[in-house]
This record gives sequence, C-alpha cells and structure tokens, in this order.
Amino acid sequence: MAKHDLDPNYLDPNYEPVVNHTENTPFHQVLSARMQRRTLMKGSVGAALASVMGLGLAGCGSDSNDGTTSSNVSSTDIGFKAVPTSTANEVVVPEGYSTEAFLPWGTPITGSYPAYKPDGTNTGAEQEQQMGMHHDGVHFFPIDLKAGGNSSSEGLLVMNHEYINQGALHANGATYVNDMRPADEVRKEIAAHGVSVVHIKRDTNGKWDIVFGSPFNRRITGNTEMDIRGPVRGYSKLITKYSPDATETRGTLNNCAMGPTPWGTYLAAEENWHGYFANGDATQPREQTRHGVGSSSRYDWELADSAADQYVRFNVSTIGATAADDYRNEANTYGYMVEIDPFSPESKPQKRTALGRFGHEGVIFAPAKEGEPVVCYSGDDSRFEYIYKFVSSKPYYAATAGGYLLDEGTLYVARFNDDGSGDWLPLDLDDADFAAKVAAAEGTQVGDVQFDGFENQADVLLNTRLAADIAGATPMDRPEWGAVDPNSGQVYFTLTNNSRRTEEQVNAANPNANNRTGHIIRWSEEGNDHTATSFDWDIFVFAGEQGTETVVDDEVIVSLTDDNIFNSPDGLWFDYNGRLWIQTDGSDAAPYQNNMMLAANPETREIKRFFVGPEGCEVTGVVSTPDVKTMFVNIQHPDGNWPDSSDPRPRDATVIVTKDDGGVIGA
Repeated sequence: MAKHDLDPNYLDPNYEPVVNHTENTPFHQVLSARMQRRTLMKGSVGAALASVMGLGLAGCGSDSNDGTTSSNVSSTDIGFKAVPTSTANEVVVPEGYSTEAFLPWGTPITGSYPAYKPDGTNTGAEQEQQMGMHHDGVHFFPIDLKAGGNSSSEGLLVMNHEYINQGALHANGATYVNDMRPADEVRKEIAAHGVSVVHIKRDTNGKWDIVFGSPFNRRITGNTEMDIRGPVRGYSKLITKYSPDATETRGTLNNCAMGPTPWGTYLAAEENWHGYFANGDATQPREQTRHGVGSSSRYDWELADSAADQYVRFNVSTIGATAADDYRNEANTYGYMVEIDPFSPESKPQKRTALGRFGHEGVIFAPAKEGEPVVCYSGDDSRFEYIYKFVSSKPYYAATAGGYLLDEGTLYVARFNDDGSGDWLPLDLDDADFAAKVAAAEGTQVGDVQFDGFENQADVLLNTRLAADIAGATPMDRPEWGAVDPNSGQVYFTLTNNSRRTEEQVNAANPNANNRTGHIIRWSEEGNDHTATSFDWDIFVFAGEQGTETVVDDEVIVSLTDDNIFNSPDGLWFDYNGRLWIQTDGSDAAPYQNNMMLAANPETREIKRFFVGPEGCEVTGVVSTPDVKTMFVNIQHPDGNWPDSSDPRPRDATVIVTKDDGGVIGA
C-alpha cells in the first residue's frame, strides 16, 4: 500500500503506538503518592498545573554568570554563562567556545569513497560507502584503547543512523510505479540506516578529519549479515527462509542510543523497528501485536520491484507452507541490542538476545568490577513501557571479557514503589515468584493478548514486554537514555514525555499533550551494589517553563529560569569528570524554541543551557575525548538546509565543540 493511503501518524518514524494496555499501576500514580506537590507556572501563564506531570524538580537556576556554587570549584561545577534559547538556523554555544560541523550525511568514509551529490542522485551502492542519515547515539573509542591507552587526538567515532528523510535522500523523494518501489531507492534507504565507524584524527592545528583508507572505516547497514546470540538463538520462532536454523539475520534498523561495553565494543539499540514490517494476515502473533507491527510498513521496502529476497523479507505475512519458506518470523529477529566490534572490521555483528526484545533506546553499563557480574540498564522507549536491568551470570575479568558475558544472565524489570523504594523483578522462569505469576496468568487476557503461557525462557525474552506486564512492572513515560554517575554510582534515566493528553484537550497552560515536558528519574541501588534487587529512587528534575517550582516536604527545591527551561529530555550522558549532559527532543514552540543540550551538576542540581541546535533538529548523541577537551554532539533531522545554506538538502551532522583556550568543556 502506498504511503498516501496510510494513517498519517504512521509516517512519523517516531510514532510509537500505545500497545501496553495492562492495568499495572501507572508511574504518575506512584509519583503522586511519593511526592508532595505545589507547582506554579509564573509569568504570562499564571495558572497552577493540574497534575504533577508538569513540575520541575532540580536544576537550580543560577543567577550568577560564572556558574560556580562555592569557592571550592569541583570537577562537576558548571563554569560557563548559560546561552539563551534560540530560533536561529545555527548552533549556539557559550562565549569562549567554537563549533564545526563534521561528517554530515553522505560523507564518503569507505570503499571507493564516492562523493556526496547535492542533487540526491547517489545510488544505493554509493550510500553503502557514505555516512548514513539521522545521526544519533555516538561514542569515541581512543585508537589505543585495546592497548590500555586513552588517546584524545585519534580514535574511532562510532554512531547510529536512526531513520531517514526520503525527500532529501532521493532526487525527487520516494517514488512508486504501479504501487511498487524502485529497487535501488529501497537499497539506498536501507543503506542510510545502521551504524558508521569512522577513523578520525586531530592534526597539529587541532582540526579533526577522517583517516582515509583506514581499514577501520566501516558501514553496518539494514542489510548487513548478523548472528543471533544468547538464549533466543535457534528458537523456532526465529526460523526464516534466510536462516532455517534461526541463528542468523540481516541488518539492524532504527538505531537510537547506544552503549560502549567495558571491553571496548559498541552496542547499537533497535528502537522503533516495528514500523519496517508489514503483515497482511487476518490475525498477528503476540510477538507483533505487543509492538505495533501493522498491515503496511513505513517505507514499503517489501514492494521493491526487483522482488529480491533482501526486500521481500519485510513482508512478515504467512505466505509459504512453513516458517522456513517465508519471512513470517523476520520481525522476531529485531528489537535487540546489537554488538559491533569497531576494532575488528571483518567481525560479524551480534544480536544479544539475553538483554531482551523491545524498543531499546540504548544501554548503559555500571562500572565493571573485576570478578563480579556485568550490569547494564536499558529503557523501552514507548509510552507506558518499562526500565530493565541485566546482570550477567559469569564474572567480569578485564583480561578475558567479551560479548559472551551478555549471553547468560538474568533480565530484570523495575517496579517503583510509592514509598520511594523499588524492586527489580526477574523475568526468569526459574524464579519461583515469576513462574507463579506466569502460571496464574495463563488462560487470561493480559492487555490485548490472550495469554497461553511461555514455551521456555527464549519465549520469555522474545516477548519481554509481555513478561514485564505479567511480572507487575511500573509503566513509565517513555524511558529513553540512561547514565550512571561515575562518582556516586546513581543511575539516571530520562522519561521524555507521555502524550496521553489529546490535541483537543490542549489549553494555554498545557500547550502540548499530557506530560509533554517530561522528567528525569534517578535511583541508588541497595548498598551501592548494582547487582542488588532493590533500590531507592527520587526525581532529579522535571522539565518545564520559567517559574516552575517544586516543593518536596515543604521545601522549595528549585525554580526554573531562563537559563535552564527545557522540555522532553532525551539524550543523557555523564562526562569523564561527572557532569551530566541533558539533550532534548521536544516542542520547538515558545518558550523552549530550538532543541538544546544543558549541563547539570548532579551534586547541587544546578543546570545551565550550553548548546542550542539549528531549526527543526533533535539534539541527540554526545561524547567527548577522554581529556574532555573535544566534544562531539549529533544533530538529527535539521531543517533549513543546515549546515550548508548553499546545499538544497538539509544534512544530519556531528558538531565538534571545543573551548577556545583549549580547556575542559563545561568547566
């Protein structure tokens, strides 16, 4: 079906249909019991918020220009003057800082290094050798990392490419002939997805550039061969025509955030993968319905006119006599964290199924400790979904650590209690409590699913969302990026927003749907042990407008000011000194204007706006060199022909930020 026949919402690659209809206690109800509420939106708004979802907690607005909070400057102090909000089609940073656009979409990085063509006529084969589209999560690996080094002048910059802009990608946008797509357009779109690995180096003048001809330069796309690893490997529900033994698949898609592992590899998250598949069957299996797979796909790749197998696979309807004769199970090979070794360009990416299958936003690791399990966290970026934790069965030893540590362990889901405590609920059939809940749920309706049990642990992980429903996890407001404070060990997660409020309910005090501004939650694991099964939580900050006050236990914690208003926190990262960087993907209406990045002191809750992106963009993905003197910030889906006004097409790009005096970013 052509896109003009679809629900227009489904064309939005960020469209996340609400597919959790269980009756677990919503987080906003827990929060109401947890926190005393007194919030006023001051100024022209002049009205009290109707619920806690519009509060702002933390992020002290500072009136000082030097950003320090005491005479003793610590590594987490914020030493720049906050920049104002902006509507300009340019990047704004504080006085004393400089920026440069780097590695825009279409930049040749490997193979024959085909040049980018501003008229949109690059072929699919050429796009497979160029930077992908819609830059997102990013990490810098020092070139000497494997030797124990921490170079800040040379390394591998690895980043995700979440989705595409068909209008910019092709000369005349996506085209159809008799409702079929030209095969090379489809090839190009698939190639614009995935991951780029780029060997970069800074010269003696401080300028960064690609190391052309480096064997490390690499593209992983939506068609790259990959292995299935972990408990779901070989499971019958992953059998396809391509892999009758259910051990392989092709490609990774809709990669949003990421996570560097303690052993120097890169995990790419598969988030809104459901929209790439089409199922025309009268009924769909729970593995698809619980994620929102529809009768038509977002880009119609299954309609490529060549009918090549690499495109037909996006039709997950029942066509053949058995699962080995068609691609009814192809969607079951997506929804995982994908491990890529940037230092081994010939290595095959691995889908790590023990971490669960859902709408992974990213993954964040707790500090690895010799002889102890590996622990990592991941959010399911959709409304009313959950936060997860994985604890490996095998211990970490630096000398031998590798991806195998992610193939065996326990996956937990979070329950936030109303007294400020929390529990990690194991999704493991060997756990007596979980097994009892599964047994009790059999034969009942769990949300929209008539639950008939789990065949085995592989089935539990394949249906992670359903397992979390049954376990009794707390539905959250779009859990996105996570970060672990390197100083305190506390874990932070952004809860971007929850648009349950309809457009018809919008009013002056609520210019967007319900909880359009979002918040950030944090917790401390019991005993500061990241393997613990209980924790204590609080709210670090609620985003909001100027004058938003939050009162906890009769004390005003913060009042947001012009220096730090923001909405829809998304990206989150602690730098190597312990400053917290917050990126936004929200409304570009007043008073917030263009999306931005702010710096926060986790100790004092001071927050200041550091960076504002160009028109129409999401500011997403941030990392620095180990010395924190070069920062890389990704700009996704910009408008207005940024970064080159002479180019007829906007291009996603990485922004390099440096301090003019060569100092530490943010200090």
